[in-house]
Amino acid sequence: MIQKTHILEPVSTRRPHPVLAMYRRTPLYLRILAALAVGILLGLALGKDAEPLKWVSRIVLRILGALAPALILVAVMDSILSANVRGRGVAKMAFLLVLNTLVAILIGLAVANVVQPGRHGEPVESPNEAAPTAKDLGGQLLENIPQSVLEPLVTNNVIGIVFLAAAFGIAFRRLAATHDITIVNQFISLSFKAIVVILHWVLDLVPLAVLCTVAQTVGSHGFEPFVRLIWFIAAVVIGLFLQAVWYMVRIRYGCWASPTRVLLGTRDALVMAFSTSSSTATMPVAYACLRDNVGLREESAAMGALVGSNFNNDGTALYEAMAALFIAQVMGIGLTLPQQLVVMLMSVVASVGAGGIPEAGLVTMALVFEAVHLPKEYIPLLLTVDWFLDRCRTAINVLGDVNVSCMLEGKTRHEMSVQSQEASASSVGK
Repeated sequence: MIQKTHILEPVSTRRPHPVLAMYRRTPLYLRILAALAVGILLGLALGKDAEPLKWVSRIVLRILGALAPALILVAVMDSILSANVRGRGVAKMAFLLVLNTLVAILIGLAVANVVQPGRHGEPVESPNEAAPTAKDLGGQLLENIPQSVLEPLVTNNVIGIVFLAAAFGIAFRRLAATHDITIVNQFISLSFKAIVVILHWVLDLVPLAVLCTVAQTVGSHGFEPFVRLIWFIAAVVIGLFLQAVWYMVRIRYGCWASPTRVLLGTRDALVMAFSTSSSTATMPVAYACLRDNVGLREESAAMGALVGSNFNNDGTALYEAMAALFIAQVMGIGLTLPQQLVVMLMSVVASVGAGGIPEAGLVTMALVFEAVHLPKEYIPLLLTVDWFLDRCRTAINVLGDVNVSCMLEGKTRHEMSVQSQEASASSVGK
């Protein structure tokens, strides 16, 4: 008797090979550190013969670049359709999100131009990528305005992608008032989840790309690029610290809760953000801390920690802007002011679609680099220190959510809280 096989057996019921399962259970940053060590040894052993390994990392980055446009498209649409935003506070929240992101990128560009972490050494030429040509701001922006609806997906135009996603997402939300768009919601949600699954497959190859890039770099240039990475780490940490100072100053003058009260009340969420490097996983903890420890209203806590977190990625935007200038400095390229403004604009737009995407900085960085024609081959080199910087910028992302909640709360909450407590006490006495 022939036994039937279930060809369409659910993927979740198929157990991966034990070696693959153990590989995936290992945190990505540990895999990258292991790849860094092996890459250094391999580069020392092979020397100039390690040059062909660069093609491995290029293939991985090409796959990642092909996946990024569709991922950002469905991520932004899913965020717009699933976000429960109503009332007069929506416009204020949007203003706060844009303001914080702009300040973050300005801080990042300022620190990168002052510290110049990529200038500490001889320029590294990239023979395979054309250097970005200087254009005026109008010409730079014109390049990013799509000529057709599908062109942004083909050319990896992040501005066009986010514009299409926002336009269709808002249109579907309007249609939801008079039409049943449940199928549309389910399709977009499932598409987002499916692309994230594919993204995890690509992320499995990222350590291999890091290994090959490090081996090729050490074999060709020695350890000089890693000295610059130390300067890059210092510059990014300084930028993130200044962004945190901006948040605290805003809270000091815009919310009834003091910065000390907010930091102590949300320390569990900030520690979790740093340890997990996931702002999505930290959302419920941040919400609970704002409600129970700080004492914010439910509406303010939810708008900032739950809704705003889908669009607020200040730390990621700051990091991408600094990474673009760092690579340009490493290559001896001086980005003009219009080009830096394009980097700023691209980082703002790309950060909108970064919420909920695993390793969001890696995904959107490829699109930011492409916008100003910087070589993406150096991205795996940045990943050798990204495991630490990712945790730092995730903590800043969560602190940005906290800042938005506090600014939405305003300066009169303490009086309202006292009045509500007195009303509650009097009702209990009766």
